[in-house]
Amino acid sequence: METTNQKASSVRLFQKTTAAWLISSLFLSGCLIDQLGGAFTHQPEELEKNASRGAGRLIDQAFDGIDAQRLIDFHTHILAIGTSVNGAFVNPRMLRGINLERAKFRIYASASGIRDEKNTDAEYIARLVRLARAIKSGGKYRVLAFDKHYNADGIVDLKKTNMYVPNRYIVGLARQYADIFLPVVSIHPYRIDGLQELDQWGRAGVRYVKWLPNAMGMDPSNPMIDPFYRKMREHNMILLSHGGEEQAVEADDDQRLGNPLLLRRPLEFGLRVIVGHAASLGTCEDLDHGAEKTASCFELFLRLMAERKYEGLLFGEISAMVQFNRMPVPMATLLKRQDLHHRLVNGSDYPLPAINSLIWTRSLARAGFITAAERQALNEIYDYNPLLFDFVLKRTIRHPETQQKLASSVFMTKPGLQ
Repeated sequence: METTNQKASSVRLFQKTTAAWLISSLFLSGCLIDQLGGAFTHQPEELEKNASRGAGRLIDQAFDGIDAQRLIDFHTHILAIGTSVNGAFVNPRMLRGINLERAKFRIYASASGIRDEKNTDAEYIARLVRLARAIKSGGKYRVLAFDKHYNADGIVDLKKTNMYVPNRYIVGLARQYADIFLPVVSIHPYRIDGLQELDQWGRAGVRYVKWLPNAMGMDPSNPMIDPFYRKMREHNMILLSHGGEEQAVEADDDQRLGNPLLLRRPLEFGLRVIVGHAASLGTCEDLDHGAEKTASCFELFLRLMAERKYEGLLFGEISAMVQFNRMPVPMATLLKRQDLHHRLVNGSDYPLPAINSLIWTRSLARAGFITAAERQALNEIYDYNPLLFDFVLKRTIRHPETQQKLASSVFMTKPGLQ
């Protein structure tokens, strides 16, 4: 098996050598966009009636041992560009010109079922609601706001801002669709009004704050954030922070900020911290042994998890870990580490599971993580409902040697994380 570092290097090389081809090809062929993005042909509501025996059996097995009242997805993105959501926007490069960010956006739109870019905001929500409600066994989804990029002086940097999804919109969605959505606000700690914003939503009962340090530009270990952590502790709030390298949105200037060791500071304040993707991509500075030394970000995440003082505070979230650029080492490791399953939570990172080119079921079958028959059934499920596909895949995947699977507890609410 390739190591995580080798895999990350291979992916970066692949991206550099194919970027020009992607950009030129995507703007010539809408069909290619859909092949890479939303390569589904059926409606989610049709699956229950049309599913083959193999797909139906795999879905039933996936929900075996799952309490539908506790089923939870911790990582569901909301895309809004301002077509109907007041204040929302994405970086202009995503909407015009011939560049990689524009190509990515078109793939995300395809995966999200968006057909009219002028109606992006409404179409995105309509598709996500259909996918969630078509899953008859229920479940809830923590939907994520996304704050702007701020400099250390508290001034916003719009050039580095990938997108902005306002907190009030997310909270409104959670109220409108209370049967499926739970709100996760996003507040940059460098903001001049950051404490007031945090206090507002904390008083309103919002429990979760989302950060993507690499893209937003915050250093979780910066002492200037301490008042922010105290205010989070006051409101009993939980931090969901990306870990490891970021590739879905532009973050090259600040990749170092995805280092999971930087999250020691909020942990020392007694905050509960969920590390997104279990930091399963990229290489980070080994800050415990000097900046000259590096290690895989995932190894550093495991080091944190091994520290007994963080038991009950530190958790890992497994979204995106079945994508080709993260397989196989981190997922294989967690499948074997049954001792950590009570501290793992699931997330889909939607719309990424709906991007056809990101999850290679053929490779998973060849490596022994799933069988050929399971692959066929999973591909069928994807064609109807990519959100359900992500869940069933993670419930099906097993270690090629030990046959160990993720515990059902990974997919349900945990004490202290409600």
